[in-house]
Amino acid sequence: MTGTGDYGRQRLAYLEALAARLPGHGLGARLIGGDTPVLSVWHPETGRQTIVFAIPAGEGWVFLWAPGGQESADDPGRAAEMITTTLTRPL
Repeated sequence: MTGTGDYGRQRLAYLEALAARLPGHGLGARLIGGDTPVLSVWHPETGRQTIVFAIPAGEGWVFLWAPGGQESADDPGRAAEMITTTLTRPL
């Protein structure tokens, strides 16, 4: 069984990989939280924001964000595109 520390390191690595791609899409991001970090993401022009979680699911990890966003953590580039769409589309 993987310890909490291992999960925390994996979660952080996935969120950091995603955070590195977001500025290229015009988004800001900041890691928040302690042992279970999350990623606060915002669009400077629209003012819209969301929180991205990285969680283990099945044999891998997924990113989750509101409203209803989900993508494999193995594809942070695709997740960045999807989050951009979420934060720029009309309400």
